[in-house]
Amino acid sequence: MPRWTYFAIFLVIALGIVAGWHYYLWLRLVRDPGWTPQVTRILTGVLVLLGLSLPLGMITARLLPPAFGKAFGWFAFVWMGGGFLLLCAVAVGDLFTQVLSRFTDLGASMPDAEPESPSRRLLLARTLAAGTTLAAASTTIYGVRGALGAVQVKDVEVQLDRLPREISGLTVVQLTDVHVGSMIGQPFVEGLVERVNALKPDLVVITGDLVDGPAERLGAAVAPLGKLESRWGTHFVTGNHEYFSGFEPWRAFLASLGIEVLENRRVTIGEAGGPSIDLAGIPDPTVARMGNGAPDLAAAVAGRDPERELLVLAHQPRAIDDAVTQGAGLLLSGHTHGGQIWPFGLLVALNQPYVAGLHRREDTQVYVSRGTGFWGPPMRVGAPAEITRLVLTPS
Repeated sequence: MPRWTYFAIFLVIALGIVAGWHYYLWLRLVRDPGWTPQVTRILTGVLVLLGLSLPLGMITARLLPPAFGKAFGWFAFVWMGGGFLLLCAVAVGDLFTQVLSRFTDLGASMPDAEPESPSRRLLLARTLAAGTTLAAASTTIYGVRGALGAVQVKDVEVQLDRLPREISGLTVVQLTDVHVGSMIGQPFVEGLVERVNALKPDLVVITGDLVDGPAERLGAAVAPLGKLESRWGTHFVTGNHEYFSGFEPWRAFLASLGIEVLENRRVTIGEAGGPSIDLAGIPDPTVARMGNGAPDLAAAVAGRDPERELLVLAHQPRAIDDAVTQGAGLLLSGHTHGGQIWPFGLLVALNQPYVAGLHRREDTQVYVSRGTGFWGPPMRVGAPAEITRLVLTPS
């Protein structure tokens, strides 16, 4: 499917969701509280503008000059996150009022019960509107501070059955879902490189969604990754956003930085002639929708010695099925952001088998990173960003 067709379908669905979302907020925060006509008109206009800011922000962030695009993008994406939190808060409040209403109706049916006062219902609606708005605003501020703060280094020890004891303690640093673009730029990338190099890893892997834009616009911001230092280099697999951004130029650019792109291919990690393991990588399934191939782990590992340990890189944790079939000891993935903004992780779990952390399926383990940057809202609530340092030891 051509990229523009895929984008058009996504845009239609997204606009429908945005419209329904803001209409629900209007019902509960504007109509139900019974504000004065003037306040109602003002709040209605504000919600309409906020709703329009979402699609316009995503478009203008890419089309406008960087200074304007970034400013408008920040406004739109902060509202995206804050509006989601407000939606959740209103839904919880709505559920509470529905339960309260059931008890009120039950009490009203009792003999000698006084009818419920309209002013009481109005007070409840206004209290709900004010309380949920305050809760969402407070959480939004907390989430923005969390996203813009220092990225944590998360240490994870993984025991592998076939890891040679001679290379016990092999250290792999995983970066994923950095989303370099209008909101994350060169200073952030330079900071990542400095922190990763300080960890002195044996291997650095980047498991997709590195960029959100074309190479000609974001190349300078990504270029510091060429200074990553590790014993056995930096390896990369694509995420879905690489294909939205035009991957062919990015492939060449990453190669110029000394970053090895693994597309249905495997390499050896270790000293020549000494203890080593296999590292395989597959592209994100989005490549198939773009008409440029498909992930094929079987082809990547064809002919390998099954007695050797196998580490697989795949952007989405749903690749666990193929990893199990091909006898991988460990799969490293991202994509989920750990939900990024709680409780969005509950929705992510409907689409992916794992949302964050280390898990096991049969003889294969999978580690799903919560991501190193953020996408959309510059917010992290209940899912802090991470630079993952995995230490591999024999079991």
